[in-house]
Amino acid sequence: MGKKLRFITNVLCIFVYLKNSNNSIMSKEQIIQLPKIEDVRGNLSFIEENWHIPFAIKRSFWIYDVPGGEQRGGHAYRETEEFIVALSGSFDVVLDTGEEKKTYHLNRSYYGLYVPKMMWREMNNFSTNSLALVLSSTKYDESDYIRDYDQFKNLVL
Repeated sequence: MGKKLRFITNVLCIFVYLKNSNNSIMSKEQIIQLPKIEDVRGNLSFIEENWHIPFAIKRSFWIYDVPGGEQRGGHAYRETEEFIVALSGSFDVVLDTGEEKKTYHLNRSYYGLYVPKMMWREMNNFSTNSLALVLSSTKYDESDYIRDYDQFKNLVL
């Protein structure tokens, strides 16, 4: 009875989450909990474009083997939206609107951080053997990047 009840609970949680999700363009960063199917053989989570995240996936990449004390990111995008998941280990994502900074600590593979366009991002505090998965709404385009923080602030303020 315990396994059956846990399975039904998981299915109901997924249904409620999906029913309440709206796939319109989000304008604010947010943590999105992903489905988590628990099983004694190992848990399973998944991400579907335009369903769990508010965009079609055009590019995916992962960040790993980050040396201690190093940071990644340090840029914003004009058009690209991202969804970042800590598949293994942990790290911090610092998001900056130009007026306010917020730090999100990612350390579970069943939730991720949605990052809208025109938001400065930095990733730091990587744990040993951490693995960050990044899903993007656009293909790589160098002209989409804003790599100068002062230029970013001038564009958003």
